[in-house]
Amino acid sequence: MSVVKNQPVRTATSSVSSARTGNPEITVVVPCYREAANVRPMVAALTVALAGRDWEVVFVDDNSPDGTIDVVRELGLTNWRVRGILRIGRRGLSSAVIEGALSSSATYIAVMDGDLQHDETRLGEMIDALATNQCDIAVGSRHVEGGDNGGLANAWRHALSDGGIRLAQMILPVKLGDPMSGFFALKRTTFVSIAPRLSGAGFKILMDLILSAPGKIRVREIACTFKPRLAGESKLDIMVMLQFLGLMLDKMFHGWLPIRFLVFAFVGAIGVVVNIGVMNLLRFTGADFTLSQTIGTFVAMLVNFWLDNTLTYRDRRLKGASLYGGLLLFVLMCSVGAWANIGIAQIFRQDGQTFDRASAAGAVVGVVWNYAVSSTLIWRRP
Repeated sequence: MSVVKNQPVRTATSSVSSARTGNPEITVVVPCYREAANVRPMVAALTVALAGRDWEVVFVDDNSPDGTIDVVRELGLTNWRVRGILRIGRRGLSSAVIEGALSSSATYIAVMDGDLQHDETRLGEMIDALATNQCDIAVGSRHVEGGDNGGLANAWRHALSDGGIRLAQMILPVKLGDPMSGFFALKRTTFVSIAPRLSGAGFKILMDLILSAPGKIRVREIACTFKPRLAGESKLDIMVMLQFLGLMLDKMFHGWLPIRFLVFAFVGAIGVVVNIGVMNLLRFTGADFTLSQTIGTFVAMLVNFWLDNTLTYRDRRLKGASLYGGLLLFVLMCSVGAWANIGIAQIFRQDGQTFDRASAAGAVVGVVWNYAVSSTLIWRRP
């Protein structure tokens, strides 16, 4: 019986590695949630749009209940260009883009939504603009000559988008017609250099990149069509716009205060308005001050809890039985915060401070206490 020596052993791993070596030139990062129906059409569209180029697509899925990551993994079994990152216990478009981009070793990073509304045929021109050093970020724009915004579902979404654009243009250091665009490309080295300064909050990662850059960013806008959504639901709503406002405030404060704290304080201010409104309404109907103030405070707590669960802690939203337990703990802890508010105000007042200063000091202590308890006990990270 003869034995053949020194013959290479073929394994599944060696077979795959011989078929593909090195890193792709382009990584397309697609943050997604409930986009299972759009994964296959997107890969097919990218295959046509980037024909002749060396590319991959990374779907970053926030644990979609519709099995988005399962579709991605099934495609990845037969197509090396398709990768998936499954995130559990955290949500958010901007943070998903950051994770997807940092997982890449490609020369260029492109970002687009998973809803097929961005015009993938413009990717080639965007990459070429970067390769020829025409810009630092190439933006697919709906608001330059040749662009079209017709894919937005209705007048309300047009109004939200247009309002956000006007607000963004007030603080941007560069001229940009479509700062709300989620379709752009840049060199990976540029992204990595900015990444430590990014807030990672909200949905408008392009704004975050431009405002976080250490120096002025050269931007080139490339006309694109915003197509109608074919499947799934749009994520653009009033809560997204409020998170966008939070991002702007964060950049205005140069990151000294967390976005979540700023939004929490804003929600608290809404609670104050609700409290005063309910109290005055009850007093108008004949209720005494103590009863009116008590009911007004309780209603304000309910409103604050709903807004914080919906907006401030959207990525940690409580549901089911945990929602009721969280509400009870929120009311208890806010009651302690209100007691501390009054106590601190009295101390400052006894020290000779004016009513306004004493009240402000108490309010600061109260909101910091409520925020600390909310973040660590009620909406703690899973």
